[in-house]
Amino acid sequence: MNTIRCIVVDDEPLAISLLENYIREISFLELVFSTENPVEALEYLRNDYADLIFLDIQMPELSGINFMKIVGNKLKYILTTAYAEYALEGYEHNIVDYLLKPISLERFSKSIEKAKERLSFNTPEQRHFFVKSSGRHHKICFEEILYIESIRDYVNIKTAEEEFIVLDTLKSMEMQLPESSFIRIHKSFIINLDKIKNIGTKKVIISPEHEIPIGENYKMNFLNRIK
Repeated sequence: MNTIRCIVVDDEPLAISLLENYIREISFLELVFSTENPVEALEYLRNDYADLIFLDIQMPELSGINFMKIVGNKLKYILTTAYAEYALEGYEHNIVDYLLKPISLERFSKSIEKAKERLSFNTPEQRHFFVKSSGRHHKICFEEILYIESIRDYVNIKTAEEEFIVLDTLKSMEMQLPESSFIRIHKSFIINLDKIKNIGTKKVIISPEHEIPIGENYKMNFLNRIK
């Protein structure tokens, strides 16, 4: 299991401090961002990525439930709440577990074990993922993907039959795809190596309709991979 990148969002400074300390106790967890303001967390996720977020359900500026509706299922959630009745509502989202305050280290550790299982996306058994597009969750098999293109705050996942516009970043997509089959060849493109028809000096041909540019900063790594 690789390092799990964590975010903590809670309007109580003491709760943040406690979770930060717990995260530091576990070697494979990395705290990348924490805030009392959920809007700041949304801004962070616009430009960077995380794997797991510890999210308070009740916050005055933006509730945890509404936060998840905005972000969608591009990362996993562990909900933190002082009220058990709010926990069940969260399970319609991509929830790993919920922690009822006050949170003990023992209970925290059990949640992390669940997160480890859910975040093992590049194991041999994992051949697909789910994305939210046009208000629905779609199952996409990795082998069906031709390429993924970054379009501002969205990505376009292109298959031979259809495309899926998803609110996500290319960096986040890159973390979820099997490294054996996918590679980033441009700041705006990830391609499926198995779908390459031929390679030019400045582009990869997936099909006559799909020619993907090779970025100079990615060219050497790409050429080394195909050798």
